[in-house]
Amino acid sequence: MVTRGAKPEVRDLGEGLWIWRTHHYGWTADADWQPVVTSTFVQSGRERLVIDPIVPTPEPIEAWQRLEKNPPTAVAITMPDHVRDVSIFARRFRARAFGPMFFFPDDLPNLKLEPIAAESRLPGGAVALYDARGRLETPFWLPEHKVIVFGDALTERSGELRVWSSPWHEKRELPALRAMLELPVEKVIISHADVDPVHSRSDFERAMTLPPWEG
Repeated sequence: MVTRGAKPEVRDLGEGLWIWRTHHYGWTADADWQPVVTSTFVQSGRERLVIDPIVPTPEPIEAWQRLEKNPPTAVAITMPDHVRDVSIFARRFRARAFGPMFFFPDDLPNLKLEPIAAESRLPGGAVALYDARGRLETPFWLPEHKVIVFGDALTERSGELRVWSSPWHEKRELPALRAMLELPVEKVIISHADVDPVHSRSDFERAMTLPPWEG
């Protein structure tokens, strides 16, 4: 069962890096993910990137205020499931939009995205990473902040970071995650969390020793 402890919020994580959490309007009681989801804003030089953005309504209104004051120059989507509001942000802020090369038939974007794949570099220096779960996910490495932003590869349950299961967990997924740890990662940000979407490197390392989350 999905719990309901998470609250909408805006949180600063460092210079030029912050998140907003808001209720997902598509959530239903039978979903295997939590009703409050996380979006990320990161600034690098003159570029301002939002990752997996979702319209922050009805709260936190502070997120809109920050975005209007410091408008994104690019929007990036980690995976087909998260295409949701990409067109709203791209058009409102006249930002370039990046995302997967393929989408699910029931969840298509209504604008053309610049395609990304593993090793693609985005404005500001973010790098798309190889996920290996077969969901077309590309987590983003933010080198200036030493942070990786995940779509669904990692999730949090009862305060514990877990790897979301896949048929290739041992053969592909764990090696791909270990390769990410070759980077000087200090924190990870995840989309789906009931307690906290921000976790440490040690949390990430420990997640790979736990049974995967079956959903």
